[in-house]
Order: sequence, then C-alpha cells, then structure tokens
Amino acid sequence: MAETEPEVAAAPAAEAVAQAEKEETPAQDMDVEAQTADDAAENGSSKRPREEEKNEPENEDATKKLKVDKSVEEQRLENLDGSETAVDEEKKNGSGPASVGSKNFGSSVEMFDYFYKLLHSWSPNLNLNKYEHLVLLDLLKKGHLEPDRKIGTGIRAFQIRFHPQFKSRCFFVIREDGSVDDFSFRKCVDHILPLPENMQVKHEANKALAHSGKRGGRKGGGHGGKSRY
Repeated sequence: MAETEPEVAAAPAAEAVAQAEKEETPAQDMDVEAQTADDAAENGSSKRPREEEKNEPENEDATKKLKVDKSVEEQRLENLDGSETAVDEEKKNGSGPASVGSKNFGSSVEMFDYFYKLLHSWSPNLNLNKYEHLVLLDLLKKGHLEPDRKIGTGIRAFQIRFHPQFKSRCFFVIREDGSVDDFSFRKCVDHILPLPENMQVKHEANKALAHSGKRGGRKGGGHGGKSRY
C-alpha cells in the first residue's frame, strides 16, 4: 500500500503540466499571429514606396510625351501662321502665285503681260477661242468688282474691239441676249494681285480722257460711250 501512493500523487502532477502546456499554446499562437501581422504591415509599407517609385517613371514619361506633343502642335501652328502671313504678304506685294482659268501666274506683272499681249495680238471683232474664253471668264469672276452684273444673262463670246470713247483696244463681252459691254483687264488683274503703283489704273487720268472724249464727240458728232470699267 505504501508503494502505490506516490504513483497516485504523480498523476495529478502530470495533469497539471499538460494543462499548463495547453494554456501556453494559444499564447504562442497569438504571438506568431502578431508577428505575422507586423511582418505583413512592414512588407506592405515597403511595397508602397516601391510601387510609387515604379509609377513615377511612367508619370514622368507621360508628362514628357505631353510636353513633346504640345511643342509639336505649337510649332505646327506657328508654321501655319507664318505660311499664311507669307502668302498674304506675297499677295499684297503682287508676287504671290495665282491661277486664272488653266493659267498659273507667279506675279501680277506676269498676269498683266499675258492679257496685254492677248489684247494686242488677237484680231478685232473676232470671237476668242474656247481656251481664252474660259481664261477671260475666270478673270471676270475673280477680278471684277461686280462679276454678276458684268456677266449678266451669260457670256456667249469675248471679242477685242476699239473702245468708242478711248479709241484703244479693249476686251468686250457679248452676252447671250446680244448686249455688249467692255471691261478693264488691268483692274481685274490688280484686284487679284496688286500691280506695282506705276501700273495701276490712274482714275484721274481716266476722268480726263473721258471728259476730252465727250467734248470731241459733241464737236464732231461722234459716238459717245460708257467709260471703260
């Protein structure tokens, strides 16, 4: 009986140890979970700067691209403004290119010379050919201040006649209704591309010529006539 009593006493001691171990296990698990959470927090905070660092070059590239695109667009607009200014300046100086019908001219003087030579090379009172007809029609449309009034019901033909008042060669339109009217090619050219000052129409000179023509007509009973337009 005395030998079995220590064994009985040892049993409660073993149960106490086991119970203590069970109580320690949850505490250890909590410590591990806390450590894991701390590691995750540290890793998360360390990843954010890395992600931000990774995104920074992309943002910089986008900003650079935007600046480059803006610079290209600004340059294009500047070039466009410059080219328009150059064209306007050329037209102002009478040196810009211009087309009349199928003819292309590099300056107002070149355009003037073409119609001047045509005026003095074609036989009077004969219809001009189809090619010159289209060129003169476009000259009226682009250069005359009142093209609709001058064209009227439509132009059947162009002729070169001697003006009854100025006694010089002049372009005439023969309309579909049979009416006839003259026009000044010089004024048309000057309206499309300004002529040099020494080649422009001198209105005072025209008035003087018209006045002398009227006086001559009254004295000699000659035909009057409209002033050349």
